Amino acid sequence: MTGTAAGALRRVPRGVWLLGLVSLLMDASSEMIHALLPMFLVTTLGTSVEFVGFLEGAAEATTLVVKMFSGALSDALGRRKGLAVFGYGLAALTKPLFALAPGVGLVVTARLLDRVGKGIRGAPRDALIADITPRHLRGAAYGLRQSLDTIGAVLGPVVAIALMLAWQDDFRAVFWVATVPAALAVGVLAFGLREPAPAPAARRPNPIGRAAIARLSSEYWRVVAFGAAFTLARFSEAFLVLRAQQSGVPIAWVPAVMVAMNLVYAASAYPFGRLADRLPPRRLLAASLPVLMAADALLAMTPTHASLLIGVALWGLHMGMSQGLLATMVANAAPADLRGTAYGVFNLVSGVFLIAASTLAGLLWDRLGAPATFHAGAAFSALALLLLVLTRPR
Repeated sequence: MTGTAAGALRRVPRGVWLLGLVSLLMDASSEMIHALLPMFLVTTLGTSVEFVGFLEGAAEATTLVVKMFSGALSDALGRRKGLAVFGYGLAALTKPLFALAPGVGLVVTARLLDRVGKGIRGAPRDALIADITPRHLRGAAYGLRQSLDTIGAVLGPVVAIALMLAWQDDFRAVFWVATVPAALAVGVLAFGLREPAPAPAARRPNPIGRAAIARLSSEYWRVVAFGAAFTLARFSEAFLVLRAQQSGVPIAWVPAVMVAMNLVYAASAYPFGRLADRLPPRRLLAASLPVLMAADALLAMTPTHASLLIGVALWGLHMGMSQGLLATMVANAAPADLRGTAYGVFNLVSGVFLIAASTLAGLLWDRLGAPATFHAGAAFSALALLLLVLTRPR
């Protein structure tokens, strides 16, 4: 790392580092489960791939819809930490349900409640990062939090692989271990982070009222449109797991796909976030889409271990290039007292498109085969790139 980059890291507020650690712990817990869940549903509980696609779309969309209301509530209260603690706590309480589930019903309940928890914490946490970070460091701050979050997403599948090998593919035992880092995440946030005092306000307006929504600029709504297009082009990573299993990777080693993707994601999120403090984020977003199209093309091919590995690595690079940038663009385009609402609306719109993307991906997989799913992803990526090219910022 260069001296300039190290200096930028030192200037990132302590609260951002702490929120990144919390994300790391919770993502390690979640990915221990999610890296195995598609196989658990298909091989142990006997569901279809179409059902997995619908569940993943519904689960992630639940997250994004709940973010709408939690973000607005954090603006109305002028406080964000309490909602974040409650969201992380709810997610931690769902982890034992996966291990206890006798059938599909409890798995669906746990998955959706887990995503409700993620939705409750997401927008207040993202708005809190903007509250405590100077504008000229926001790209670095969001990139750093995303990198730490993704390190957790690497550790989770690595632990899952080790435990599956040691315990002869015992899914439920691994799910029990996942409860530990989730509980630690809640403790670190509850007792380690001090929230800044809210700005004084004699009367806080309704953050989802007509007057508040009218204050969101046209540039903000363009960012919302970009987020929707990107979501439609990038369906759930559950399909990467299923593609790995289809390629002949032994069940215990399938989570290595998520490890490879998240290693690249973690390594690229902070550098591209920091780059967004210097260059127009739109240009970096546009550059990420050909990377996603190349990933889709490789994953649509007859699966070999080499094409699979390169494809998921390119998928991770696209994620690292785009996710922190979109969060930074929302923060910079929204008024300070409406940041929670802005993140909520952004994620609500993306949630609608995520349901469509993951459900369509599952339908194509079951009806036409896995290559059709990835070909569709490449086509939607091309449409998203066209949208970026044709719309001009003010």
